[in-house]
Amino acid sequence: MANFVFLAPGFEEVEALGTVDVLRRSGMEITTVSILEVAEVVGAHGITVVADTILDMVDFSTADWMILPGGMPGATNLAACEPLTQALQTQNARGGNIAAICASPAVVLAPLGILKGRKATAYPGFEAGLKQGGATPVDARVVVDGNVVTGNGPASVFAFALQIAAEDRGADAAQTVSKGLLYS
Repeated sequence: MANFVFLAPGFEEVEALGTVDVLRRSGMEITTVSILEVAEVVGAHGITVVADTILDMVDFSTADWMILPGGMPGATNLAACEPLTQALQTQNARGGNIAAICASPAVVLAPLGILKGRKATAYPGFEAGLKQGGATPVDARVVVDGNVVTGNGPASVFAFALQIAAEDRGADAAQTVSKGLLYS
């Protein structure tokens, strides 16, 4: 199975790259995916990242994890990408793993109905978007509800990524990475 981190113009660099780094340290194979027709994507703070592949080249049927960094307008750009939103809905319908941090839980997942009836967190100020999507907002760094992991923002990237690692690789693997990072 494949694990994807999606990059849209205006993505939050810390959330995207921190998550990729931690998950690769845990032994997960992570592919960064540009939603553009080119691999180069400029983040919210002007950092250009060259993604591993572009959206048109991704076989979503192989997805184990679909991971969305936040940032603005990154989250809005992810939400406007119809092939991605359709793939997220399919992933959720089949019980596949989805993770989103910062604005993305409220801006991308909630409008798709993915958070309906679930507890979730997002960047402070985005609680209304969670509620509109039928979610119960939780004031926490990371929330796990079923097949969905949500995180609240850049300072929570280690907690977010380590939770994904724990869900995928087990608590011991996540703890090993956490200790190696001097996080715990």
